[in-house]
Amino acid sequence: MATVRTAHAHWEGSLFEGSGQVELASSGIGTYPVTWAARSQEANGKTSPEELIAAAHSTCYSMALSNGLAGAGNPPTSLNTTAEVTFQPGQGITGIKLTVVGVVPGLSAEDFAAAAEDAKKNCPVSQALAGTTITLEASLGE
Repeated sequence: MATVRTAHAHWEGSLFEGSGQVELASSGIGTYPVTWAARSQEANGKTSPEELIAAAHSTCYSMALSNGLAGAGNPPTSLNTTAEVTFQPGQGITGIKLTVVGVVPGLSAEDFAAAAEDAKKNCPVSQALAGTTITLEASLGE
C-alpha cells in the first residue's frame, strides 16, 4: 500500500528579507523556522530544505543498507550514516556526500563497501535525487 507524508511551508516577505516555517505535518513532531540566511550562510538555529533532504537521505539510505545486509545474511549491529547536502546560491544543490560506518559481524570491508554502493543506488531517496552527484564513503567500525 502506498503512503503519503505531508509537510507544510509558510513564507512571508521577499526571499532575502523574509522568513518562514516548515511543519512536519504527518508526524506532528514540530514546526521549524527557515530563512534564506539559514540556507545560504549559517544555520543559526534554523533549518533549510537541504538539511531536510539530508535527514531524509541519511535515514532512507540506512534503511536500504540494513535491508540489503540482512537479506544477504549479514544483519548489521549498527549503521551510522551522515548525509551532507551542498547548496551553492545561484546553482542549487551541487552534491550529496553519504558517509556510513557500519558494525556488521563477520563481513569483510570489501563486501560492506559493495553492499553500501548497492544501497546508494537503490535507496528510494537516492533514486529521487538521481540528478545530483551522490558520493559515498563506507567503512566498518567496531
